[in-house]
Amino acid sequence: MLRRLVIALALTWASTGPAAAEQAQTITHDHLAVAGSSVSIPVSTIAGAAQGPTLALIAGTHGYEYAPIIALHRILKRPELRLLRGTLVMVHVANPSSFYRRTIYYNPTDGINLNRAYPGDPAGTESQRIANAITTQVIEKADYLIDLHAGDGNEDLRPFTYLPEIGDQDLDRRSRGLAIAFGLDHIVIDRASAPDPLASRFTDHTALSRGIPAITTETGGLGSTEEHWVSMAEMGIMNVMRHLDMLPGDAVLRDDIVWLEDYQVVTSPGRGLFRPEVRSGYAIAENGRLGVLVDEFGAELSVVRAPFAGVVNYVVATPPVSTGEPVAMLSRIATE
Repeated sequence: MLRRLVIALALTWASTGPAAAEQAQTITHDHLAVAGSSVSIPVSTIAGAAQGPTLALIAGTHGYEYAPIIALHRILKRPELRLLRGTLVMVHVANPSSFYRRTIYYNPTDGINLNRAYPGDPAGTESQRIANAITTQVIEKADYLIDLHAGDGNEDLRPFTYLPEIGDQDLDRRSRGLAIAFGLDHIVIDRASAPDPLASRFTDHTALSRGIPAITTETGGLGSTEEHWVSMAEMGIMNVMRHLDMLPGDAVLRDDIVWLEDYQVVTSPGRGLFRPEVRSGYAIAENGRLGVLVDEFGAELSVVRAPFAGVVNYVVATPPVSTGEPVAMLSRIATE
């Protein structure tokens, strides 16, 4: 059963026209049941009185990425939402097991990265069941989707937005509109073929494979809850809602975006302690030193180098790494 709290708010305000308008706003707090599991997913739905699109916001896919989770709490309290057109659906913590056990990347119950588990399986592991519940109950009911992330608990990250482009001109155009409206000054173009809806893997690709524009945002890092990162996510969401005409007013669109492409996640060649020699946002030359891998006694095992010249989107800033795990992400400056 879903545990549900419904708050109906009748709000009156002066309209810009000759008469005052009276509107009703409904806020619903649910716990979305995950079939075959004791896990439930906290979801809030805000339904405006006027018709409009449904925007889904998903936070907490990785449990140590706190800034977007806190940003959604703030969105709930924004007075502007009394003017909402359409519906706002907010998944507060998509991965409760990871959140409450403070793990990076993986759900501790099954060792799976939830953002590689879509569209899920109702008879699978906990992560696969969560992915199935979010796919069927949230993503497939949305008109637009933002997957809200931050640098995980081990990642020093410069904020950026992933813009997935799959070769569908209209879908790509609408996703690009979301990315620009969110307002981060670095946008990484993620070009890929159209995803298989039955093997979409990523949250945003799951939406795209169903014809729903989607982006993934990254605000903050190292598990930070600093105001700067939280407000960055909050303001981005509010601006997207203006862009979609879900709120009155014009979206503020920046003209200083750095467009990036051809990103690559650099992984650790072995198990040990990683000592970064760069920070997020640094420019680096091809074959430049990203850091050094040492063993438990501090002896050097290998130097990790940049595969090409570009920008460091994030770098792992805490020591422990295992073979094949990320140590950094790089992107090239886009040429077009």
